[in-house]
Amino acid sequence: MAKPKPRCFWCGDDPLYVAYHDKEWGVPVRDDRRLFEQLILEGAQAGLSWHTVLKKREAYRKAFANFDAKKIAKYNSKKIDALMKNAGIIRHRGKLESVVLNARVCLAMAKEHGSFSQWLWAHVDGKPIVRRSRKLLTMTLLSVTISKELKRRGMKFVGPTIIQAYLQAVGVLDEHLPGCWKAIK
Repeated sequence: MAKPKPRCFWCGDDPLYVAYHDKEWGVPVRDDRRLFEQLILEGAQAGLSWHTVLKKREAYRKAFANFDAKKIAKYNSKKIDALMKNAGIIRHRGKLESVVLNARVCLAMAKEHGSFSQWLWAHVDGKPIVRRSRKLLTMTLLSVTISKELKRRGMKFVGPTIIQAYLQAVGVLDEHLPGCWKAIK
């Protein structure tokens, strides 16, 4: 039997977490749709476990047009009312309304900067920041800066702790822990 790969401690041995860690977490994302999806899912996690969100991700994709910001930007209060009845997603009105608001802001930022990705990655000159430590930070100057800018533009559920997790997830910050097989590459 093959010895299991060493991983970041937070993923444990849950198959859903292991797959997320091995295939997604910390891999640089430059696609606006995927960046938007991760931003929304990170905001949905506020006050909950990431495992809860991962289990609901497919239902979110169905409920939110596969995270097509142009379609979501057209959602109205009637659509939010319908989403509040969807047991497959987290039914928190503020979080659901923020998806529509954040889609509109994301589209405006993409128009202004060429893409949301270009805006985001410009904060790190297009290259992931690599940090190896036994402790994951819950916020950094970068997450505070990005959070402030997103809030200034009108986004919701984008506090510095949420943005820190987001930056780690989309690979802007490569923070796989020492000893993790993904940190060794």
